[in-house]
Formats: sequence, C-alpha cells, structure tokens
Amino acid sequence: MSGLARLTLCAAAATLMAACALLPLVDPATWLLQAVILVAIQSGVGALARRVPLARPLTVAVQALVALVLLTLVFARQQAVAGFVPGPDVFHQFQTLFQAGTDDVGRYSIPAPLTDGIRLMLVGGVLVIALAVDALAVTFRSAAPAGLPLLALYSVAAGLSDSAASWLWFLLAASGYLMLLLAESRDRLSQWGRVFGGAARLPGSSQGPGAIAPVRTGRRIGAVALGVALVVPLALPALHGGLLDGAGAGVGSGSGGGGTISAVNPLVSLRDSLNVNEDREVLSYRTDTEETQDLYLRIVALDEFDGTAWKPARRHILDVPGTLPPPNGLSGDVRQTEIRTRISAADWYAQEWLPMPYPASRVDVEGKWRYEPVGRTLVGDHGQNTKGLRYDVSSLIVRPTAEQLAAAPEPPATLEREFTKVPDSLPAVVAETAREVTDGAANNYERAVKLQDYFAVNGGFTYDTQVQVGSGSAAIARFLKDKEGFCVHFSFAMASMARTLGIPARVAVGFTPGSPKADGSMSVGLRDAHAWPELYFEGVGWTRFEPTPNRGTVPEYTQTQTPGGDVPDVPRPSRSAAAAPSDEPSADQSCSAEQKRLQGCESQAPQAVAGSDGGGPPWPLILGLALAGLAVLAVPLLPMLWRLRIRSVRLGGHARTEADAAAYTLAAWQEVSDTAWDHGIPPDESLTPRTAAARIVRLGRLDPAAAEAVHRIAAAVEQVLYAPRPRPAAGLGEDARQVARALHSAVSRRTRLRARFAPRSAVRVAWAAADRWAALRADAAARRTALVNRLRPAAGENP
Repeated sequence: MSGLARLTLCAAAATLMAACALLPLVDPATWLLQAVILVAIQSGVGALARRVPLARPLTVAVQALVALVLLTLVFARQQAVAGFVPGPDVFHQFQTLFQAGTDDVGRYSIPAPLTDGIRLMLVGGVLVIALAVDALAVTFRSAAPAGLPLLALYSVAAGLSDSAASWLWFLLAASGYLMLLLAESRDRLSQWGRVFGGAARLPGSSQGPGAIAPVRTGRRIGAVALGVALVVPLALPALHGGLLDGAGAGVGSGSGGGGTISAVNPLVSLRDSLNVNEDREVLSYRTDTEETQDLYLRIVALDEFDGTAWKPARRHILDVPGTLPPPNGLSGDVRQTEIRTRISAADWYAQEWLPMPYPASRVDVEGKWRYEPVGRTLVGDHGQNTKGLRYDVSSLIVRPTAEQLAAAPEPPATLEREFTKVPDSLPAVVAETAREVTDGAANNYERAVKLQDYFAVNGGFTYDTQVQVGSGSAAIARFLKDKEGFCVHFSFAMASMARTLGIPARVAVGFTPGSPKADGSMSVGLRDAHAWPELYFEGVGWTRFEPTPNRGTVPEYTQTQTPGGDVPDVPRPSRSAAAAPSDEPSADQSCSAEQKRLQGCESQAPQAVAGSDGGGPPWPLILGLALAGLAVLAVPLLPMLWRLRIRSVRLGGHARTEADAAAYTLAAWQEVSDTAWDHGIPPDESLTPRTAAARIVRLGRLDPAAAEAVHRIAAAVEQVLYAPRPRPAAGLGEDARQVARALHSAVSRRTRLRARFAPRSAVRVAWAAADRWAALRADAAARRTALVNRLRPAAGENP
C-alpha cells in the first residue's frame, strides 16, 4: 500500500473512531454503519481524484459534490431530480429534516431515538468532518490541523454525554489522531529514502543499535502523552455542590459543558437550607406590584423522574434572547399583568441558576448566562453564578379562573407523552391513591385540586423538615404511608400522582416570596427555599399548585368558594360547539413558537410541514448569498494567498540530487527577488546574481547576517548556472526566510502591510496568464497553418 493510500485510510479511520463518542447519545446505533459506508465512498473518491491528479481545491470540491449526492440518495431521493441529482426540493428537505432533528434533540433526553432528523445530523456531520480531515491531512498534507475537526466532533459528544465509558471514547479519538500523525510522518520520512534505524552491527558484535528509529520514538511519545492525558485528570480535585448551596457547582459549568444542562439532585441541599440555625438572606428584591403573595422566585424545573429522583432533563441551552418567547400554552384569553422586579443576590450566594419570577418575559443581566427554553430558566455558563449579582426581570402574573382551567382542552400529544412518563418501578400504591383521592372529579383541574387538598387540608399530613429525604420510588410510597415530610415530599408525590392520572406535571425548585422589609423591599432567606408542583393546562400553560401545608400561599384559582366544599361544576363545551366555526385564531395561528418546537401543533400535518416554504427565503438563495459574501471577502486576499502558496512551493522542496539542484536553487533565488520586490526593490534582470545580491543588501539595508544569506544564495545560483556539475546547496530555504525577515523589519509599517496583503510580485500571475494565452494562440495558429498546408496539395490534385 502506498503512503498516500495509507494516509487516506488513516484519515477516514480517525474520523470514524472519533465519531464513536456519539454512540451513547442515540439508540439504536445503526447510523454508524451508514456513516462508515458513506465516509468510505467519499474517501475513495478523494483517493481517485488525487491519482488523476486533480488540483487540490478541485479534489475537495469533487468530494463535497459526492457527499451531497450521497446524502441526497439516503435522505431526499424522492425530492431529487432523477433520484440522485440535488435540486431546490432536496435542500428544502434537508432544511425540514435538520429543523426536525434540532427539535428532537431539544425534546428527548439521552439516549434519544434515532429519528430521521437526528440521523441526518449525525451522518451528515460525520461526513463533513471526514471531508475536512481528509482535505487537511491528505489533500493538503497537513495532519496536525486535522485534529481540530476531530476535536470538535469529540467535544460535541463529550459535552452532551456523561457516560461512564467517556474515557474509552477519548482513547479511541486520541488513538485515531495519533495514528493519523504517524501515517503522515512515515509518508514524509519515506520521501527522504530509507528510514534510518540505527547503525549496522559489526559481525560478531553485541553492540545494540546506535540510534532509535524515528517511527519507534514517535510511538513511544504518543503512548506516554496519551497515558498522561488519561491519568492526570484522575488526580485533580473535583468540585461538587448542591442546587441551593452557596458555592455549589450546580449545573451550568459542570458536565453540561455550556451547551447542555446536566441533571442534579437538589433534595439534600434543599432540606439543609430549611434546617439552618441562622436564616441568612439570600436575595432581596423590589417590584412594581403590591401582590407579592404569588411571586415565587423559581430556580429550576425538575421534569424527569427516573425512579431514583426528580431532576432536570439534559437539554440544549441557547443564548439569552432580548425578549423571551411567549410561555408555552398560555392563551391571550387568560388575564395577565406584566410586572418588573429588580433582584439583588447576596455576596456569598453563588448559585449557577438565576432565581426569577415565572414566567419571565425579559431578563436584563450581566455575565455569561444561557437560556433553557423548555423550563424557561437561565443557567450560568463556564463558572458564571449569582454571587453579588443585580439584575432586572420582567415577568407575567397569570390569573386564570377555575372555569378556564376546568375547560382546558387536551394538551399536545408530544408534551403529554413527555411529562406524564413514570418509571416502571413506581409502586402501585401511588396510582391507586391518586385514583381514590380524585374519585368523582370530572376533569383534570378538579383532579389537581383534589390532590392538592388531600396533601394540604384533609389528608392528615404533617410538615416536618427533619424527615430524611430518601431516594427511589419507594420513598413516595413511604411518604404516603407515614404522612410526614417537607416540601420535597409533597411536591414530588403530587407530581408523580398527577402523572399517573395523565396530567402533565413537573416540580419547580426555588424560593417563596419572602418577607417585607421596612424600606419596602422583600427579603428572601435560606428558610424560604421551597419546592412545588407545576401542572400543565392547555390555554394556561404550566400552573403552580401548593400541596405543602403551612408553606407558601395557596393559589386563588385552586380555592373552593365555601369551606370544605367541592370545586364548582363548571359547564364544559359540547362537541358541536367546539366544532362550530368561530372568529378565534385557528390552532395553527395560535400555536406558539414553543409548541411548534415540541411539535405540539397537531393540526399541522407532516405533509403540510414538508410542503411549506416557511415564509423565508429559499435555501438556494441563502446559499448563493453566503457564497457571494465569502467571495467578496476572499477576492481581496487572493494576492496574499497566492504569495503564501508560491513561497511554500519554492522553499518547501529539497535538492537531494544533481538533477533537481538547479531547479531548487533558482526557485530560492526567485523567491528572494520577489520578496525584495514586494518590499519596494524592483528586480533588474540585466544584473548578474552577485550584483543583484549586492543591490538588495544596499537598498534593503540588510544586517550582516541577512547580507551573507543573500550572497550564499547568489553564489549557489552562479554555481548551478556555470558549473559543469551542479551540486545541491544546503540551507537555501532558511537563508531565503532570513532575508525576508530582514527586509520586513527594515521597512515602514505601510510597506509591510502592502507586502503582505498586496504584494507587487503578484503581477506575475497576470504575466503568466498572458504568456499562456499567447502560447495557446500560437499553438492554434500553428495547427491552423498545418491543416491548410495539408489541404492545399489535395486541392491541387483535382482536375
């Protein structure tokens, strides 16, 4: 196998080894086999293009075109022309699948199902990384920078996954990269001849080899470096903290990596906050409303129950928008008031989630904060926390009526499926108790109120912060039996029971409104830490309930009209009334951006989604404009890029034999002449090399070392031009670079900038093009003359 073929194979293998880090993110992992086949085809096309040989940019372009055709065959065959030619419909299908994949990534926890959108993102992403690695390492023969796309691929997987086998994926990715470097090193060394493996042994001598082969040395260095990278992190201290701890690591800069949020368990820290001996102030705030009884400061939503604990699902986080999107499910028919609150955090309170009223519509905060759209929370990025922070929050006070909650329609199927999941290990007594407590309720609102009253009023429960938190599904059953606990037990139990009844539910953690101070502000202390359930009602959104006795405030919309009375019988719309046309916006028009992200707008059929144009500019136009913008930026840099390329070609070779000594020496001299020209010393072809060198030294004001370098190159030129047998001269490339540095340092800044970005010697491109055009014209004229000469005798023979 040739060195180039071996390098191609190693580049493809390194990409696929790094791609293995994505395996824990999706189930099943059949996408990897598809990626292997497509990467093999793409790499094979690149190998064939390099054997032709094609120009390097053309080789990359051919591979990119083949990759596009392959993705079209796999993901958009029905939209393609003749089944494989990409057209506008193909790009629109890619856009639709990519958007669906983005939605799926934000919706599902790890491991996510292998939907078509996620499959396109995985396979297409690996194919793009493979193209970048192949182009850098093989086409442009620079394997070291090829580690950057490999690192990007591994970093995405490492940032999203907290698998116990993460060390294995790192080992695979690092091994692939080292293998690629080794293959390139062997290929470079082979161009010098036989790899030196040490001095030959004398007959009968027991002396070992005199030198270690560079390849063997590289292997040992790579193994040591890889071992250090794996072992050293184990000895470094780790930081841990709770959700409400003053110095807790929290979530933002932990394993989430800034691009996702990780799961935490706040139970123990919440109980500890409630049991502190001294109630220290955590936050203080001022607001422009007098109705602070419902102004809970929410930190995070716990929306995943895995049988061990409630915790926030791993989700993507975004840059904080200027205005947060409308709350999911909230209709304009519900009475709502916007308020503004200025919050100050204590200097000792370093929390990586930002406490704020729910639902917030705008947050003005300094620092590195990210937005999690499903829970509508802000999380600190790369160590950002609330220590001493002051920020402003605009939020809504939502005041639904009992009638509106009772008449709420069914929630979107996607949202209902995600937020009603309970683990198989949940004891049957939880669902049985929920059904007994809510017996006779006519709708989900009545069931929710009955659950709240069961815990807070008539169920015989006692509030006690000394009760152990417990873990697992059995803790809820034990709480229902012992009937004592604190807010964590009440909120977790009610949310779990609501889910068994088909009501979407989650648990929010944060602070109750706190206590008023003499200056009109509110003070929130550690003992105000609280947890409460949030239940979803279509048209209202996520709605707070308060099952914990003697804590917080019972929402007005859950209070019965008479003590001990039942929830009033609210008339429900009949089927015919619901089906009648109305002036209200259609489901598609009233569907919020958040619902669309969760694919909860069921009136929007997949066919309609695929066939719509999205109301924005078509993808071909966007792609064309992007390429035009890149061209506008790249055209002014073409002279600089050409000079860099020419310099690399001229000084990159080595005169190993007499045959190429003359070419290499003259190329080095040409580079020195062009460099002097770029710095304001035009060439004079009438001078001898020695005289031209003296002229460059005088006009360029070169130092003695650079002057000697110019004269060495000039002497080498005269030697190869006039000597009977030209001999290779060593160090000409370094001499030319030394002259360039000296010329660069001796001129003004303006001249240096022009020499770099608008080199005068770039005019040689126009000269070469003119010479080429003249040669083509001369060749065409010669061919035409020859053709005429052949036809004249034939014409003369005719009678």
